[in-house]
Amino acid sequence: MKNEHFAFARWAALIVPVCAALSGCMSSTPIWDAHFGQALKAVTQAQIIDPHAAEHAQSAQGMDGKSAASAMDTYDKSFQQPVPSPNAFVIGVGSGSGGGAGGQ
Repeated sequence: MKNEHFAFARWAALIVPVCAALSGCMSSTPIWDAHFGQALKAVTQAQIIDPHAAEHAQSAQGMDGKSAASAMDTYDKSFQQPVPSPNAFVIGVGSGSGGGAGGQ
């Protein structure tokens, strides 16, 4: 029974200092937590050339509302029904618009 006590004491003598040393590595990060997200905000603000551009910029001259809405509708419809492409295996055969050297 004495040998078991000595073995336990040896393990305890090794484990306690290791746990104490590792407890310094497990501290909380209050400084990092207080500044969480500031790097993202700083980079985002650095990419904006003029943050008050909407306040002093005049509106651009362009189309009226009906024309712009019609253009957007036409643009959207162009993606809903794409133009069918001809057969990819028949390239330039029988199109009749060849630029051959027919003496012209």
